[in-house]
Amino acid sequence: MKSLVLFRHGDAEWGNGMDHERTLSPEGERASRVMGRFLRATGVPPNSVITSSAVRAQSSANLAIEAGGWSPQVRVTRALYEATPFTILDEIRTEPTTSGSLMVVGHQPTCGELSGLLIQGNPVRFVTAAMIRIDLAIEHWSDAEYGCGELVWYVPPAIVAKAYAD
Repeated sequence: MKSLVLFRHGDAEWGNGMDHERTLSPEGERASRVMGRFLRATGVPPNSVITSSAVRAQSSANLAIEAGGWSPQVRVTRALYEATPFTILDEIRTEPTTSGSLMVVGHQPTCGELSGLLIQGNPVRFVTAAMIRIDLAIEHWSDAEYGCGELVWYVPPAIVAKAYAD
């Protein structure tokens, strides 16, 4: 059994140049920290993180890791920026077997589409900084495929904000 957390980046600022370079808004920074603390409280912080190379995604990952106090291996890839669900699944399949829990930090609508495909359901509507945990009935990440997942939880930051605020 492998545990996958998909994390949509926090709210980003508009109008500061190219989309890839957009930074987090103050609300996006706060929500990313809240979700990092929430993930620590679940008792299953990720061993590894794969994040989109977009500034807002990398910042969300870094803030969540720092606030959560975990020390995962982090890999940044441009492949997750403007990705398809299949592209993300390919990235997941490259994860070493030794990693039991993986967090992928990406974008909407891809996070929602991939979630639906993994759990054989409808796409999930991810708000900014939301996380979903899907347990995969596999022993090796290379065996990940659509339909092998079971939804454990979906949490938007507004649900946990009071409990895990700064």
